[in-house]
Amino acid sequence: MERISVQIFGEPPRGAPPPEWIARAAERAVSVEPDGADAALSVVIADDRTVADLNRTYRGVEGTTDVLSFSNVHFGEYYGADGKPPDAAPTDGFVLPPGFDAGLGELVISYPQALRQAAESNRDARDEIAALLAHGALHLLGYDHEDARDAAEMRSRERAAREAQREAGLFD
Repeated sequence: MERISVQIFGEPPRGAPPPEWIARAAERAVSVEPDGADAALSVVIADDRTVADLNRTYRGVEGTTDVLSFSNVHFGEYYGADGKPPDAAPTDGFVLPPGFDAGLGELVISYPQALRQAAESNRDARDEIAALLAHGALHLLGYDHEDARDAAEMRSRERAAREAQREAGLFD
């Protein structure tokens, strides 16, 4: 799984899944799509402040969110009041490991937000992280949920990704 890079900003949060588990869950999520089967990507586990800063800068949205996807190919909507994203490409400023192929792009997950969402839906934190990895990976692969048809297709692909994660024994 050298093609999946996992970085945890700061001290690993107590109870956070280990990087190897995160890499495996991300790999299984992208494996269900032909374009993702051999693709590289980077996953960052961060805090709310980091994710909120990225959300403001690259989406024009205030506050934290659960997962941000920075695709090298598919660019999302910018919702800022000025109507235009920053001049920099979405991945400018991210440092990748030497020799790492940026591949599909980068997922940035707010671990505190994932924990809040897991508690709200009475789910295990690993299950929530795996769901966010699947959701974010599908954005990297070009899926979106801006309209009802696209949302239905994305939900279907998320179910396939989650099933691949379960079949890999990630929740045993």
